[in-house]
Amino acid sequence: MTDATKAQTTPTLRSLLAESPILIAGLSILGFWLMVAILAPWIAPFRPNENLVPMALPGQRTPDGRLMLLGADHLGRDVLSRIIYGGRTVLTYAPLATLCAYSVGVTLGLIAGYKGRWIDELLSRFADLVLAFPVIVLYIVIIQKFGASGLNILIAVTLASSPGIMRLVRGVVLDLRTRAYVSAAQMRGESTFYILFVEILPNARGPLIVDACLRLGYVTITIGTLGFLGLGIPPPTPDWGSMINESRHFALVFPHMAVFPCLAVSSLVLGFNLIADGLRELSLAD
Repeated sequence: MTDATKAQTTPTLRSLLAESPILIAGLSILGFWLMVAILAPWIAPFRPNENLVPMALPGQRTPDGRLMLLGADHLGRDVLSRIIYGGRTVLTYAPLATLCAYSVGVTLGLIAGYKGRWIDELLSRFADLVLAFPVIVLYIVIIQKFGASGLNILIAVTLASSPGIMRLVRGVVLDLRTRAYVSAAQMRGESTFYILFVEILPNARGPLIVDACLRLGYVTITIGTLGFLGLGIPPPTPDWGSMINESRHFALVFPHMAVFPCLAVSSLVLGFNLIADGLRELSLAD
């Protein structure tokens, strides 16, 4: 790396640390859970579905002397190991579901905002219809109809989230489509696809990136809620929401079975929200 490159890189890193410690905190939380998910087979003390000592309290040991740091659930499965492997589940499906929702919502929002007229009217009314429907009821109807699976969770989140994304993108595009660079592209005879995805979309990335981080938090909560309702990833796959659901009957006597998965969900959502707040701070500073 040349001295000039170092000079350009160092102020950027320092500015992130100085101007947005919130962003650094959020990235640290997210980085922690990513490392936990990636290293799950090596750092989990037990297999996630291994039967050990039912209802073991935190700090109790197995008959062969192995420590169960966070205790075990009603089936004797180590809570810490299931939380570690559950991080893999949520960090797989939450980004995938958010990406699917953004693929649909951004495309429809670009078309509605740029084309206008009856296309905008049709897409906007469809978005209003979906947004007026209670989201949790929509999730339940879709998953009850088609069954609980990872694919159906992706479909349900995409259908419920893409209208809100579409409305956000549409509002940004209504402003950007009158800019000089869009007019110049039209004068050059560029295609609609080129104008939407090369000229307009890159200039709309600021609010979309912030919204995506917030939406990742919402989707994480949604996956946990579906798991709690018994509509999440089918067992025996470890899932934080399912862990809370399975332990709800024992929570008063053995609170560790529910408290630790709740803390895992809360910490990851906090990380996504801090990243969104940090990015918003940086965008306002610019």
